[in-house]
Amino acid sequence: MKYGIQLYSVRDNTPKDMEGTLRAIAEMGYSYVEFAGFFGHSAETIKGWLDQYGLTASGTHTGWEALRDDFQGTVAYHKTIGCDTIIVPGADLSTAEKLDAFIEFMSDCAARLAKEGIKLGYHNHSHEFLPTAYGVITHEEMQKRMTGVEFEIDTYWAYHAGQDPVAVMEKLYGEGRLPVIHIKDGLADGKGKPLGMGTAPVKAVWETAARMGVPMVVESETLSPDGLTEAKICIDYLKSLEA
Repeated sequence: MKYGIQLYSVRDNTPKDMEGTLRAIAEMGYSYVEFAGFFGHSAETIKGWLDQYGLTASGTHTGWEALRDDFQGTVAYHKTIGCDTIIVPGADLSTAEKLDAFIEFMSDCAARLAKEGIKLGYHNHSHEFLPTAYGVITHEEMQKRMTGVEFEIDTYWAYHAGQDPVAVMEKLYGEGRLPVIHIKDGLADGKGKPLGMGTAPVKAVWETAARMGVPMVVESETLSPDGLTEAKICIDYLKSLEA
């Protein structure tokens, strides 16, 4: 099976040595990467490194502000690196007015991006699955009201919020809105762990994603002892599940 990695997992390396990080990730056996910033490198340089090390860009985590402030530049960068998926990694949804504005923006942006051949997604943390002070579950509201937007479910944060991540995956998959997941581990109290070292239902998530054919992107955030070591632990664990 093929696996990807969210490069936030190796954020101790990417700002100072993006090329070396991509090389190391490829050598571990990862097939694709999800970017979390480009650190001043041109799109042409990034594409050259991806090609050199046999990687593809499955997506990027890109703040919604980049789409607001430089839509055409953001689209052009993604097209150059061969990436057809932009994922907004979170937003301030602390008031009903902010939620309404965000839903409208994302729906409009998804329609504009679709004309460019690019998909738009949203990545959750735990708070989107918890009741807000204004009485709604924001992820439920986004699912009901956002149009054209897919959801990259971070299965650990769903678990941390008290959800069954498999059930969340199945619902969104049934709606055709689950293009990719973050497969992640950690403890119920919010402390992250490398895959196989926490209490999240990682094996069940893996089995479900494999059955669905949904791509899996590793995210492991603790940098303990460092990002590349965690990345290796994670892909070795996934390969052990295959065995």
